[in-house]
Amino acid sequence: MPEGDTVFRAARKLHEALAGHEVTRFEVRVPRSATVDLRGETVREVVPRGKHLLMRIGAQTLHSHLKMEGRWHVYRPGQKWRAPAFQARAIVGTRPADAVGFELAMVEVLPTADEDRVVGHLGPDPLAADWDAAKAVANVAADERAIHVALLDQRNVAGFGNEYANELLFVRGIRPTVLAKDVDVAGLIETGVRMIRANRDRQGRTFTGDNRPGKQTWVYGRGGKPCRRCGTLIQGSELGARATSERVVFWCPVCQP
Repeated sequence: MPEGDTVFRAARKLHEALAGHEVTRFEVRVPRSATVDLRGETVREVVPRGKHLLMRIGAQTLHSHLKMEGRWHVYRPGQKWRAPAFQARAIVGTRPADAVGFELAMVEVLPTADEDRVVGHLGPDPLAADWDAAKAVANVAADERAIHVALLDQRNVAGFGNEYANELLFVRGIRPTVLAKDVDVAGLIETGVRMIRANRDRQGRTFTGDNRPGKQTWVYGRGGKPCRRCGTLIQGSELGARATSERVVFWCPVCQP
């Protein structure tokens, strides 16, 4: 699942390609917004909010969420798409560039004034200009669940996904099942902010400082392999707020006692 830094880079790429240009083609291939036509309107900006992407066009917003498989591509007019046309869920064309959203799990058009309806529930975003560290810390610290679950709840802090949660907890030496109330949340959030901001401008995300394939993570995706610090085999399990939202968690039994 894309993390907040992935959505940040996607929004920046779309903004650079489309902002300030008049829409010449507009298609949303989902029933709810299929009849909306924003041709003739100007793309004002494209901004990320946690894992949500907001493309503001005239007085309307094209809201999308990538979920597991979604992605936005930017093409020159007439350029061949790199994904099958049947996967396209949204198309926003301008004279200099076309943006195509493939396999978007969520896409809709709504008045920009109503954006709070879709993103108002989100907690502070560490990549946003209005980042509120104190609020994020208070949200997570007040969560009565395991710290891994609390970090993934976008109502607490927006933008951290499962990869960040696993890596962040390893770096801080915290086992995923420890209750949030028993954690130095301020230190945890501070480390998470530094991590996601460091990766914000990288094409290849890394937590170890090593960009080589297979070397980027400490524990995520490394179940059964030796810990890079102590050599103990990395453990793997599943954890979530409920059975239908469980995520795979990884930890080192020695480094995360």
